[in-house]
Amino acid sequence: MKDWIDVQLVGLLQQDARQSIAELARQLKMSGPSVSERLKRLEEQGAIRGYTPELDWQQWGYTLQAIVRLRPLPGQLKALEARIVATPQFTECDKVTGEDCYIARLLLRDIGQLDEILDGFAELATTATSIVKASPVLRRLPPLLP
Repeated sequence: MKDWIDVQLVGLLQQDARQSIAELARQLKMSGPSVSERLKRLEEQGAIRGYTPELDWQQWGYTLQAIVRLRPLPGQLKALEARIVATPQFTECDKVTGEDCYIARLLLRDIGQLDEILDGFAELATTATSIVKASPVLRRLPPLLP
């Protein structure tokens, strides 16, 4: 069972996952071993699956982001999913209900790369693409306790 201390701990890690156990303990007003035990328990339960750096994609040469809706052609669902997984420029993908089966985020170095990538999907799916202008809400935690 998660409690308010777990929620606070996760919130602190969301702000800066590189904080030391001692710093986390200071902010939570707990002992280092207690914080370490909680962290270990959350990791073992799978409540915390990893610690990932937040990157500025433009610093890495990706100037555009696109949201791509993919609707598989008849009999191509599994092949389409495999192709999406195998295309590293797709950084996120959700399998959804509705007319489109997949909604994916695509990072691009330039607009010319869009056709290069999506042309490889023409025999598997129809696509609809929107270029991301801004992201007013970045990935964030929802409320963790009712």
